[in-house]
This record gives sequence, structure tokens and C-alpha cells, in this order.
Amino acid sequence: MKFLRFLDKENNLKTGYLDKNTVYELKEDILNYFNVDFNNLEKDIVNSYSINDIKIINPVSPSKIVCIGLNYKDHAKELNMELPDTPKLFIKPSTTVIGPENNIIKPKMSDEIDYEGELAIVIGKTCKDINIEESKDYIFGYTIMNDVTARDIQRMDVQWTRGKSFDTFAPIGPCIETKMDPTNQKIKTTIIKENKNNKEEKEEIKQDSNTKNMVFSPYELVSFISQVMTLNPGDVIATGTPPGVGQIKVGEKVTVEIEDIGILSNTLINL
Repeated sequence: MKFLRFLDKENNLKTGYLDKNTVYELKEDILNYFNVDFNNLEKDIVNSYSINDIKIINPVSPSKIVCIGLNYKDHAKELNMELPDTPKLFIKPSTTVIGPENNIIKPKMSDEIDYEGELAIVIGKTCKDINIEESKDYIFGYTIMNDVTARDIQRMDVQWTRGKSFDTFAPIGPCIETKMDPTNQKIKTTIIKENKNNKEEKEEIKQDSNTKNMVFSPYELVSFISQVMTLNPGDVIATGTPPGVGQIKVGEKVTVEIEDIGILSNTLINL
């Protein structure tokens, strides 16, 4: 099931779920539907909308985003690096979050902005010190994230916080898919460039892989991170990026597609 948050024509914040091209508004906050059976949702439907009449926003507002470095075997091979023995963690602040079709803002202090398309886990209930077998019981579902990075700043600094933490550097969306296999999903990142002469758009596929190439599965990641910190409902874990990471230029749109979730699109602009 695809849960989402959206704005109606009067700019009111709503929660709902998507069924084909119709969005059904629900009366409760999105996180209140963790582990709710689909058959029990009908009593909570208060309205319906065409998907063309709403604006989809980020599906959650996490207290933190925990990210994983070097978690694809084909990405490690691309970089000629050894596979990690344990997950490599870093955190993006909540102020980086934007939703689908929102603009990524290029910071003035950086000249090299990279895309990193990723499968993201959304936590459904408070999670601490759990084992791998328990992990599924704490996962609300899965969404898409672009771990936008100021690569020149990342190289400059000893740690990654500054290069990863600019406002708008964590596009998330469009929905939370609760019924899917996260260990076998096609993941693709595309750059869309506008040809200024004839206004045609040129698409270039930059990343094309599958989540089965992960070093650590989503279930292993939830367990491992829970040994370090408490995960709160709505927190997001970005599970790492496949090979093909590269630069996005001002005016270009980056789209990240995961087969059972959908497409997340954002454009890089100057402030």
C-alpha cells in the first residue's frame, strides 16, 4: 500500500493512500497507520482526490536521517574498494528534507553537487537493541531518498557532516510502500537536461542497479543502527547508493526510480 502526505487546493496538509490515480484521504496522521490492515482503512476515508489535483509532499518529517556509506557491492567494485565489515553510518539533519518536485538549492560555497539515489526505510515504532529477525516488526515501509552531496566540501572536510547537511539535501518521497520486497528492487537514477534551443529534454541514465547488490540488507541495517541509537517513528534510514554517482548541474532535474515505489524528481537551482 502506498501511503503519502499531500496538500489540497487550499494548501491543507492531508494524509492518504494512493490507489491507481486516486488518493483517498484518511483522518489520522500517517504514522498511526503502522501495521493497520487494509480492510480496516475504509472507516477512516474522509475524501478522495484525483492525483492531478493535489501536491504530494515528503511522506514523513523524520527526527533524523541515518545514512549508510558504501553499501552496494557494484559501487565498491566501481571505486576499487574493499567491502566494509560493518555498516558505515553518518547522519543528515531533519532540515535537509524536501518533497517531490521541490527544488534542491545549490549552496554558494560549493561548485560540485552530486546525486545519490537510494532506497530508504521508514521506521514505524520506537526501536532499540533489536535483532535482525525482529527488524521487520519495526519497519513501516519504504520510500526513495536522494542523498544530495556537496562533493568538493566532503573531500575538503575530515568528516562528512557539512557536505551532506545543507538545507534541501534530502529529497524524500513520493510515498511509503508497505508491501514490497526491499531486497530485490530495481533502482535507477536519471538526469534530465533541457535543450535550450528547441526545449526538448534529454534523459541520461546515470545509476542502474538492484537492491539485491546491497552489502547489508535493510533488516541488518535496522538491527545494527538500533544497537547504536534509538530509532523513532518516522525516522528514515537511507540504505546506500549504487554505482554511477555523479554531478548534477543547475537547471537539471534528477529522478530516482524504484520499481515498486515510484519516482522522486527534483531540480537543482541557485538560491
